[in-house]
Amino acid sequence: MSLNQVRHWVFDMDGTLTVAAHDFPAIKRALDIPQEDDILGHLAALPTDVAAAKHAWLLEHERALAIESKPATGAVELVRELAGRGYRLGILTRNARELAHVTLKAIGIADCFAVDDVLGRDEAAPKPDPGGLLKLASAWNVQPSDMVMVGDYQFDLACGRAAGARTVLVNLPENPWPELTDWHAADCVALKKMIGAKS
Repeated sequence: MSLNQVRHWVFDMDGTLTVAAHDFPAIKRALDIPQEDDILGHLAALPTDVAAAKHAWLLEHERALAIESKPATGAVELVRELAGRGYRLGILTRNARELAHVTLKAIGIADCFAVDDVLGRDEAAPKPDPGGLLKLASAWNVQPSDMVMVGDYQFDLACGRAAGARTVLVNLPENPWPELTDWHAADCVALKKMIGAKS
């Protein structure tokens, strides 16, 4: 299957559709999380009351970032092209769902995504777990192999691979994970050209 035949697209959000704004080392310092640990994985292993307080801090920190979100180069045009073709579009993010909606509104493409097709860390196990992609495939009544997962990081690609979906790496000049990547685009402008979109 060529990329321009795929009609079901799932996007990571932060760093994929938006300009990456999260300072993960600073977040880890603020939450007393070792730098080598994954933030969500670390919080999941903490006692409930401790984790709740840290999740609350994280949510408010991320809310401020969401409100100020800026679209990644070419992202709005790409999503509008896909939506204009009548394709089904979803979001799978390690952020909170409510903040994903805030972000999509801030960058001007909230109308391109059905509310229920935006999955955050509370709707599915965080990537690289494939559960969120499989949940969308089920909801859309398609095979994972009919979907493409678009992201800017290894977790996005590994999630797509584990689900049986195709994968696209964007917003990195080089591809450090070729074994996980079906297509690589330097940015969303290049990706839009790859699907044969009219400029």
